[in-house]
Amino acid sequence: MIKKLAIVGGTHGNEFTGIYLLKKWANTPQVVARDSFETEMLMANPEAHAQNKRYVDHDLNRCFSVEDLANDALESIEQRRAKEINQQLGPKGQPRIDFIIDLHTTTSNMGPTLLITKKGKFYNQLAAYVKLHMPDAMISCDEDDKTNEEHHFLSTIAQDSVMVEVGPVGQSVLRHDVFEQSAQMTQLILDFIELHNRDQVPQLPDTVEAYRYLESIKLPLTADGERDGMVHRDMQNQDFKLIEPGQPLFITFSGQEICYQGDKEVYGSFINEAAYYDNNLAMSLLEKVTLSTR
Repeated sequence: MIKKLAIVGGTHGNEFTGIYLLKKWANTPQVVARDSFETEMLMANPEAHAQNKRYVDHDLNRCFSVEDLANDALESIEQRRAKEINQQLGPKGQPRIDFIIDLHTTTSNMGPTLLITKKGKFYNQLAAYVKLHMPDAMISCDEDDKTNEEHHFLSTIAQDSVMVEVGPVGQSVLRHDVFEQSAQMTQLILDFIELHNRDQVPQLPDTVEAYRYLESIKLPLTADGERDGMVHRDMQNQDFKLIEPGQPLFITFSGQEICYQGDKEVYGSFINEAAYYDNNLAMSLLEKVTLSTR
């Protein structure tokens, strides 16, 4: 039974959609209210937002492992903020909040995506419910083999959580369609939890198609670690599309194509995500999976 739920926005300060949805819902709280649970809202990284940055010192969404939260020597702006949020919503392991919805956007062409970080029938049914009512939604299982304690995402303070990830939209930009898709997916998650709490989950498809994270790959780099190329034009905007062995992934500045060397078909997400350039990450590789709702 989920009794307390938090909707979080602004985990990344330049992802404006979640921040402005929180402002909208603060004026119309009945929109995110449901009878069987309490809903509260949290602006996660106001300092980064004030500076119009993703983060000030560290990515806040990488600061929530149990080990890091317990480490008093970690004192950057985001590391301190993570501890504050953990006290407000958690503490992780024995949280006050039962479920967290963390709102994100991406510069990649991922459309409306539900990110799931945990396995189980509840999540499979939630995914099927969202997909049933929002057919263009994509379901992505992001390291769902890990325990909450191992995860470093903000949402995993709670025992149960999801992330809403919608794109493409530029950093520090509001886009009407992305704003509406983010709101719609959040409403569907709230509706499903209400139905689940009341043992009124409707008939759902037996299975739902999803994509499970395998690994992240980097942009081409020189021996000195300098960037030496970019995502190939044939890969750009092709999130959740098939990648076959031998397919070009990158083009170097000298014109050499670098192809996918794997021996099985995979799929891409977060392709050419602007926020990941600080780590030279080019994309995530995924496998297609089938989730059972039974």
